[in-house]
Amino acid sequence: MGTLSALVRATHALPSLAVTAFFTAVALSAGLGARSALLAVAVLAGQASIGWANDYVDAWRDRAAARRDKPVAAGEVSDRLVGGCAAGALVANVPLSLALGWRPGASHLVAVGWAWLYDLKLKETWASWLPFAVSFGLVPVIVATALPDSPLPQATLVAAGSCCGIAAHFANTIGDAADDALTDVRGLPQRIGPAASTVVASTFVAAASVLLVVATDAAVPAVVAAVVGLGAALVMPLLVRRASGRHVAFRLVIAAVAVLVVAFVVSGGDHLVAG
Repeated sequence: MGTLSALVRATHALPSLAVTAFFTAVALSAGLGARSALLAVAVLAGQASIGWANDYVDAWRDRAAARRDKPVAAGEVSDRLVGGCAAGALVANVPLSLALGWRPGASHLVAVGWAWLYDLKLKETWASWLPFAVSFGLVPVIVATALPDSPLPQATLVAAGSCCGIAAHFANTIGDAADDALTDVRGLPQRIGPAASTVVASTFVAAASVLLVVATDAAVPAVVAAVVGLGAALVMPLLVRRASGRHVAFRLVIAAVAVLVVAFVVSGGDHLVAG
């Protein structure tokens, strides 16, 4: 049970489940029906592969930073097992994704592929934000093309998804600045520093909020969510002034994104595709 628990935690379980839940909720609201379950399985497999790959590739960094919250670095599970699970989940994700249809399947595989590129190399470069922009932006594309006749989603929702992804990326680095400096992680957020990263994350949360209002024709839930998102954007720069508040900033971004997703679902999945 100890190894199994460590493997589950190495998937980055909470973010993986959150992304899967977001996908599933949007799919159900859009009318995908029972096939939403297949989408959920494909997404969860993809997220597990990404999380395992991240912990496998970053094992030496996590050990150097004494990350006791990382099962591989803490010696709770071997590098080899986690690496094998990452590869196995990636292979399994191919038929699971394509079972949705070639358009949504290919889109999902592209999203997972960009996340792997981040794990393997791009996190160390100025282009670290790009996989988040692409993969999150593909969420409405994956769901929409899984519907009958494979329609394309509203461009504003694709843009909103990209904004959410970029915001999450910059916010996620704010609390890890010291560890990243120790292990020479030089993504764009690390290059500009925690204060500037907070401003970037806040700006993109605000942009996503506005885009959601536009995409839903100013539906009441979307307007309420936009107010929450804008409020989060204003609060974040205040949190980053204290080191203890930097991890809270990331949670605030995730909460704001969750509120935006819920607002979209409540507003009606028919907004996914342009009328």
